[in-house]
Amino acid sequence: MWRQQVIVVGGGLAGHSAAHTVLEHGGRVLLLDKSTFCGGNSTKATSGINAGGTRVQRRLNIPDTAEIFEQDTIKSAGSALRPEHAHALTHHSAPSVEWLMDRFKLNLNLVNQLGAHTHPRTHRGEERFPGMSITYALIEALEQVAEDHPERARIVTKATVTALLRNAQSPVHGVVYEKDGQRHEEYGVVIVATGGFGADFSETSLLREVEEDWRKNPAWKDIQQLPPLRSLPTTNGDHCTGDGIKFAQKVGAHVVDMNFVQVHPTGLVNPAEPDAKVKWLAAEALRGCGALLLDRHGRRFCDELGKRDYVSGKMFTHEAPFWLILNKASASSIAWHCEHYAGRGVMQRYSSGADMASALHMAEQQLQQTFDKYNHDASTGKDQFGKTTFHGMPWALQDEFHVCQVTPVVHYTLGGLDVNAEAEAKDVTGAVIPGLYAAGEVVGGVHGQNRLGGSSLLDCVVYGRLAGQSACRFLLNELMVKQAALPQAGQPHNSGKQIVEIDWGAQVFTLHNSATPGSGGTALSSSSSS
Repeated sequence: MWRQQVIVVGGGLAGHSAAHTVLEHGGRVLLLDKSTFCGGNSTKATSGINAGGTRVQRRLNIPDTAEIFEQDTIKSAGSALRPEHAHALTHHSAPSVEWLMDRFKLNLNLVNQLGAHTHPRTHRGEERFPGMSITYALIEALEQVAEDHPERARIVTKATVTALLRNAQSPVHGVVYEKDGQRHEEYGVVIVATGGFGADFSETSLLREVEEDWRKNPAWKDIQQLPPLRSLPTTNGDHCTGDGIKFAQKVGAHVVDMNFVQVHPTGLVNPAEPDAKVKWLAAEALRGCGALLLDRHGRRFCDELGKRDYVSGKMFTHEAPFWLILNKASASSIAWHCEHYAGRGVMQRYSSGADMASALHMAEQQLQQTFDKYNHDASTGKDQFGKTTFHGMPWALQDEFHVCQVTPVVHYTLGGLDVNAEAEAKDVTGAVIPGLYAAGEVVGGVHGQNRLGGSSLLDCVVYGRLAGQSACRFLLNELMVKQAALPQAGQPHNSGKQIVEIDWGAQVFTLHNSATPGSGGTALSSSSSS
């Protein structure tokens, strides 16, 4: 029975989106994760999930569409654009976000505008980080299915997949994994959703392989003192070591864009451990709500809502430490985040600009000049750095402030497995590898050379759903082809009547000869098996 299953490797949002899609299509699913708990980096996503043309946006009179979102994504991707992925990501965005809201009863009714977006389109709820809320909802729902219907869904944690099963040019038909020192094999088609490789800084790591090419990326062309890639801290959990890329390559999978490693400008520096290699992320939504970025002297140095590689590049050419500051108006619009960061000791509150200037060793007069210039530019709509969206106005020293120190961090690996717009993995010739699919950060080429904030969660859901659909379609077709060739009990072969009946999870599919004599065609019908 379990040969007729979809195996999902990776228990983050991409893996769980794929698993639920398989279940919705009547299939059986096995989810494997090497960690003790599912969730992965998805639970850390802090700003929200993008979508263009949702009912929430329409209610808020936001004139956004999938087409506008697609153009923003194309611009962000730069020379590494793959149009089919920009189209798939953006045109599946609204249905994917509304699937989350409807299927899992998620509140995603707040919408922010992040860097390099032309409209507010990053959806989140009022409490908790959106990645945590969204991913846990899908985890809990899958756990419930596994408990109530173990014949349809299984979850195995602390299971490290070491290889895919494939003979020569045959379809991928299973995995090898290790758990508690024992070797296991499972059979079925495979969806790889293991995340990126942004936490492995060893001499044998994928980061080590790509760091010289990373230095040649267009974003860094004018930077004289670019730090070594592996010298930067990271926001990634220790599970992000590129496992899925490595074992997929061993069965012929192609990889693309491996040199594009996104450096996020606002990793949070904890005063208690400033040199920690792993850092929390200051949500881009903070800047979307009006936060400013200042250098050590209290001066702005960029458009805070520019692309991530642009802002990081500006930080590499200015003097650290860097500070992200919110006034009372901007902080109040993202209060849960501020309270959370303050509770972790990475954000401080000051009752006045004078107190803030003293604590940050800035000249109060310089801070006043920065605020005056920003207020003037906002009032005229002509910001010195090209910024066009202003929130939390005006800025004054006679206000209260929330402040955190930030630094560039390795955040997202844009390269990975080469897939088509149906999430089917490809080999080095561009041909589809039957039975192998991928979703989430393990996939390369979706975002080009820069990912827009809010599109990582979207990537997980869109390609998770596409992978689940494609895997079910392939597996069901294989079952039909194989069983249709067999004579059915009580019927002569090719009798002109029913060819085959297949028990497919929660549904029974029946393949018939065409009703038109001599046509040679077939027809498919289905009914519930419950």
